[in-house]
Amino acid sequence: MIGHVEYLSLLIIPLFILFTVLYGTFKKVRVYDSFVAGAKQGPAIILNIFPYLLTIFVAIKGFQASGAFDYVRNAFSSVFAFLDIPIEAFSMAITKPLSGSASTALFADIVQTTGPDSMATQMSAVIMGSAETTFYVLAVYLGAVGIRKTRYLVPVCLLADVVGIFVAVSVARWFF
Repeated sequence: MIGHVEYLSLLIIPLFILFTVLYGTFKKVRVYDSFVAGAKQGPAIILNIFPYLLTIFVAIKGFQASGAFDYVRNAFSSVFAFLDIPIEAFSMAITKPLSGSASTALFADIVQTTGPDSMATQMSAVIMGSAETTFYVLAVYLGAVGIRKTRYLVPVCLLADVVGIFVAVSVARWFF
């Protein structure tokens, strides 16, 4: 059964491309020309988004390098110890909204230091799957369309992250 699923997963992308070409041909769309026209817009989009990505990257690295990350983590460590939430899971909760690659590296470190079956690893794994890299997504999406006035967007996204992390911790406690 697993072999069939793996084989099917290898076919999904080629089948999707074939379906797209056949559907476009059926609808009388010049598929290749449409693809080339879209590809021509790619570099312009990248150049448009780049300043926002650079800004969020520098802000995240500055947050980590300044020691602010460790300060926030240490400031709340007693609260999370009281709630019996591992500090590593809290570190993941802080890192995930900032950077996907940093949270992946942190997760690998948590697994290595606490073990794959620890509560810290299990909570961190659920947080990895339930939280978004909010600031990265906002930088890319808002930068791509040129939105400068976000009003309530950032607070709502951060609230969604907090709710997602709270649910992740609850689910991890419930299942593990």
